[in-house]
Amino acid sequence: MMLASPEACPALVLNADFRPLSYFPLSLWPWQEAVKAVFLDRVNILSEYDEVVHSPSHAMRLPSVISLKEYVPQERRPAFTRFNVFLRDRFRCQYCGRTSAAHDLTFDHVVPRARGGRTSWENVVAACQNCNLRKGSKLPHQVGMFPRRRPAQPTTFELQENGRSFPPNYLHQSWRDFLYWDSELETG
Repeated sequence: MMLASPEACPALVLNADFRPLSYFPLSLWPWQEAVKAVFLDRVNILSEYDEVVHSPSHAMRLPSVISLKEYVPQERRPAFTRFNVFLRDRFRCQYCGRTSAAHDLTFDHVVPRARGGRTSWENVVAACQNCNLRKGSKLPHQVGMFPRRRPAQPTTFELQENGRSFPPNYLHQSWRDFLYWDSELETG
């Protein structure tokens, strides 16, 4: 059976320790990359789709979950990017506490740049547009607006854990056990 659109069959990529390389965005490879990695013997297939692709001499079910054969160490220090600031702050305005989509958030310098504040993990927080405008270039104590959490550089692990709180729009059934296998179980 040949699938009309193999593009609808990405592979979940796990590190050699069976944890996703990233949760947010979820580590997915297009089917072509997954098949190539299989033939280069760089990955193990853990689960497959029912869909099959064919070459002139070979037929293969598309992998839905693969694990790297060699462990890839995760960076200890995440890049300082707007997205990572939002992820650190869980897409929540650090002043009013409202959760927003990334495109509705801005970032705010707690100590404004005009007053010597630096653009760094320790001085930048996620803020909704209303709070950012309200605070302006004033210091927190001047307007009574203090971040809910003191801004600090997160670890890669902290960002990964925060990313787990935001599942992607689409999860194939075969991925579920691999995404949440290390979650704490409910006791009853």
